[in-house]
Amino acid sequence: MSQKTSVTDRVVAAGFAAGWKLVPLLPQRATAGAFSLLADRVWRRRGRSVRRLESNLARVTGLDPDSRELRELSRAGMRSYFRYFHEVFRLPSMRREDIVRRTHVTGAEHIHDTVAAGRGVVLALPHMGNWDQAGAWLVGVGHPFATVAERLKPESLFRRYVAFREGLGMEVLPLTGGDGHNFGTLATRVRRGGVVCLPAERDLTKSGIEVRFFGSATKVPAGPPLLAVQTGAALLPATVYFHGDDWGIDIHEEIPVPEEGTRQEKVAIVAQRLTDVFEKGISEHPEDWHMLQRLWLEDLAR
Repeated sequence: MSQKTSVTDRVVAAGFAAGWKLVPLLPQRATAGAFSLLADRVWRRRGRSVRRLESNLARVTGLDPDSRELRELSRAGMRSYFRYFHEVFRLPSMRREDIVRRTHVTGAEHIHDTVAAGRGVVLALPHMGNWDQAGAWLVGVGHPFATVAERLKPESLFRRYVAFREGLGMEVLPLTGGDGHNFGTLATRVRRGGVVCLPAERDLTKSGIEVRFFGSATKVPAGPPLLAVQTGAALLPATVYFHGDDWGIDIHEEIPVPEEGTRQEKVAIVAQRLTDVFEKGISEHPEDWHMLQRLWLEDLAR
């Protein structure tokens, strides 16, 4: 790691620490406005992350990469992205009953009924809206769950993020650097009738499943479909978005596992079916899809 990168990491970590400490003490309207202004400032600079967001949104929407419509959509996307971080700093101080009350959910019965029947649930989500808030809602309605977190740098920031999520009631397993038994732990949770929540449209392991996503090839994590195939847990796609000043969650019907075929064939089919549902949810709320990284294989190859 270069000295510049190390300094940047420490600055980011200090910023997050300050955010969790100070933002809840200030008026909500003022801090929300400040984050929106910051989002606009980053958007106007049109740096690498904003250009990547626009490239991804152009694929999703079919908008001309040079169009005013795409620029306005990316502006809304950056405001949505910065709203996520603003809310992350406020979530620990919010009352759980307020989080539940302000969350507008369709399909919650898919979780409740499955768990009540003694069967485990794997909730799979794209990087949309405020997934931490969605997790707080899930805990608030009686379903504590396990998840896996990308290992952020520096380590101090990763530890703070883990502490933040554990404070909301989640069990957090590190994607890397743990005991190496994440899949076994998650399988145990769902076999006992519990709930697991996993991000599922961006592969961080380099061992993902290739699928077609908005007409082009990409790879998605193997974990969610593999858990469904191997354990018999119900794989439920969920799309998360902002609903005015509140939040929306659509929990879709279970992704069926084919009865015939090898394990590899079943996982591939389930992964594609899951991705198809994500396409629909992202198309309905493209401004809340926070994908500022390369995703499609042809982009990664460049």
